[in-house]
Amino acid sequence: MISLYTKRRITNTVCLTLAGLMMFIGLACLISILYGLVKNGLSGLSFTLFTLNTQAPGIAGGLKNAMVGSLMILFYALIIGAPIGLLAGTYLAEFGKKSRLAKSIQFANDILLSTPSILIGLFVYEIIVVNAQHFSGWAGAVALAFIVIPIVTRTTEEIFLLVPSALRESAFALGAAKWKVILQVVLRVSRTGVMTGVLLALARISGETAPLLFTALNNQFWSVNMNQPMANLPSVIFQYATSPYADWQQLAWAGALLITACVLGLNIFIRIFFKQKPPLT
Repeated sequence: MISLYTKRRITNTVCLTLAGLMMFIGLACLISILYGLVKNGLSGLSFTLFTLNTQAPGIAGGLKNAMVGSLMILFYALIIGAPIGLLAGTYLAEFGKKSRLAKSIQFANDILLSTPSILIGLFVYEIIVVNAQHFSGWAGAVALAFIVIPIVTRTTEEIFLLVPSALRESAFALGAAKWKVILQVVLRVSRTGVMTGVLLALARISGETAPLLFTALNNQFWSVNMNQPMANLPSVIFQYATSPYADWQQLAWAGALLITACVLGLNIFIRIFFKQKPPLT
């Protein structure tokens, strides 16, 4: 007769073995992907990659216009989405509490957080591109902003809720207005967590392709006009990777390596320099 203790030890060993096996399989897949990316992408890295625009097949070219276009779209996406997410998270944590409006916002935020990015791209295509009758960098920025908003909202709400009520009560006892308490006490204590959420949202949208295919589209030429179709790395990588031209495929590998390196570096930076510490009680 096997004792209860022995059964638990056996169950624990089996579960730990399965968990370790799944972790090994996941790491093996990740390492395999990274190895293939580095192997094929390193050979495409050169000085011309950063100094030349995208060109026709057979002509030496680079990804300068796509890099600049991506940076501009990402910048404006954060400018649009981060303040909205910050304000929404502040309302949910400090004003809404358990009100019906707060519950509705949380429900909508959860849906938006889990919505496939291609659906967001189609939505922005219908409300902006169709009405304007042309693709544009602004449409791409708005599409990415819809991805930024729920991430920043959720992060801000959770970080604000971690701030002890004693800090707020102390500020209220000194006669401070509620808006000043939130701005100078709660936000100051939570600024590291909020910044972490913004940077995580930036890492999330850096490699999004589907929304930009329906909004910003692409541009083979140099352009910094956000009201016109704009080149961007995800769209260029998609176009070049599916083309039959070897030089375009090489540029696609190099672009994919650049995005991966930037996102990986950003995540490492977040974990090292923006590690959230629990507020003082």
